[in-house]
Amino acid sequence: MTETLARSPSVWKTVFSGRMAVAAVMGFSCGLPLLLTLSVLQAWMTEEGVDLGTIGLFALVQLPYTLKFLWAPLTDRFTPPFLGRRRGWLLVFQTLLMVAIVTLGLTNPAADPWLVAGCALAVTFFSASQDIVVDAYRREALADDELGLGASLYVNGYRLGMLLAGGGGLILADFVSFQTVYLLLGLTMAIGIVTTLLAPEPPLLEGRPRSLRAAVVEPFVEFFRRDGALWILAFILLYKLGDSMASAMTTPFYLDIGFSKSEIGAVVKLFGFWATIGGGLLGGLLILRIGLYRSLWHFGLLQAVSTAGFALLAVIGPDTWALAGVIAFENLSGGMGTAAFVGFMAALTDRRFTATQYALLSSLMGVPRVLASAPTGYLAEGFGWVGFFVFCTLIAIPGLLILRHFKAWAAPRSPRGDVVSG
Repeated sequence: MTETLARSPSVWKTVFSGRMAVAAVMGFSCGLPLLLTLSVLQAWMTEEGVDLGTIGLFALVQLPYTLKFLWAPLTDRFTPPFLGRRRGWLLVFQTLLMVAIVTLGLTNPAADPWLVAGCALAVTFFSASQDIVVDAYRREALADDELGLGASLYVNGYRLGMLLAGGGGLILADFVSFQTVYLLLGLTMAIGIVTTLLAPEPPLLEGRPRSLRAAVVEPFVEFFRRDGALWILAFILLYKLGDSMASAMTTPFYLDIGFSKSEIGAVVKLFGFWATIGGGLLGGLLILRIGLYRSLWHFGLLQAVSTAGFALLAVIGPDTWALAGVIAFENLSGGMGTAAFVGFMAALTDRRFTATQYALLSSLMGVPRVLASAPTGYLAEGFGWVGFFVFCTLIAIPGLLILRHFKAWAAPRSPRGDVVSG
């Protein structure tokens, strides 16, 4: 299979096409804001002396990522008076997101945590809104057979944005203030704005919603009429639950056991980035070779085992080589799992209601990162670091058990995205 891919000129033409470049850069634009309200903000609050319980509760500012399906129908129904339905909304949300990031950097976590929470919530709201439109754009701009590759490049671009914000931001924070870090990273959002202005607008499809009621109701009716719809939602909710809970506390964990911010930035973010890139590309090849179902199963097992590696690191202590090994394994398996997961969700959407249906699915994907992650600070205090990461490893099992009973999820799909029976 891989030899065939290597010899195929059409594959490489697709890889280097403008559509794939747009998918990668838009992924970067979506990945950049995420860690600015997670690990970077956690590090800032830890440095300012904010307690672990409050830091854990700040995961609640991620709620817009979970609730974005509530306003996604507006982007399916209405079209701004400039640039078209997708690019017009993108320009609006990206501009407001840039302003929100810069404003967050002007706050003080120790002096006024409520103001920090409000600004962080604005960042996540406009970031989630950008995600809605980017996901719809990618689904509508790419052909069905390009979705897997597009998802892989989008995820890699997303990780690059996270690398710049997380790794670069933490390293910069050793030399300049966190306020300056947020100002510089906010201005970096201009890359996404320029891409939006230059990218082509996807064609409008027949059957798209012509009223707000149709934009709100029809996507949900179409999805929930499918066989196994509730089980699909349960799987999306649980597949990365343990991984998300563990990730919510990794930055305080690294600092608590003795790593410096520069070590975290260099090893966790910079070194780990290349393992993630490799995992995404390897995951894409394996999906082609062994299929979506088996990939989700194997990658999910690897993700669970990699979470257990943090418990081992808690026993070893602040050893740089041990940290590098744990991070390499965790990011490799995470890159593989995310590529399969994103491709799976894209294939489930009906192109007529792309923004709303993808927002519903990706919102559920974000639930563990928000609601389940909120008490993780208290769990870490109660269990200790070893017990906490063992718990996160075991909590991944239910999602895998659900997946075992649904091999039909890997069945061929029609152009609209529904499962083809047979």
